[in-house]
Amino acid sequence: MTAPIEYDNPLLSNRGPASYANRADVPDRTYDGEAKIVPLRAAPNFYLEPRDPDPRGYEVIACDGHVAGTVTDVWIDRSEPQLRYIEVAVPGRDGVALVPAAMTKVDTRLRSMKVASITAAQFAEVPATRHPERVTLLEEDRIMAYFAAGHLFATPSRMEPLI
Repeated sequence: MTAPIEYDNPLLSNRGPASYANRADVPDRTYDGEAKIVPLRAAPNFYLEPRDPDPRGYEVIACDGHVAGTVTDVWIDRSEPQLRYIEVAVPGRDGVALVPAAMTKVDTRLRSMKVASITAAQFAEVPATRHPERVTLLEEDRIMAYFAAGHLFATPSRMEPLI
């Protein structure tokens, strides 16, 4: 019998809710060959609807109530008019972290964005993209798995049975 594999960070384990498919390590493309998901700064023909909140500059508050970083940009889907990721500058991290937009909650009154999935310290290990203005299919899966796993593994109290 072999001992179970231990991981320093279960959000990176590729097990259970942290699992991801080994998809192609290339960006998804639009019908005309452009990278499909890019930051707003790389898509000059796109903009945020003026009646919607613009989270750039907002603080990002993690599940532990601590500030994890600051929103620097939003990533849009060129094929479907919607936000896909929120780009966060995290202190002490090289590069930025992408947070799935569906896993955030904007508070315009407090100029903040809440992320219930992970702690502020765990933002340092969010899987990175190799390129600052595009994300590959594999990178997307790894990012999504990291945040999904946070709902069960981010804190010790989440790992235990509720009964």
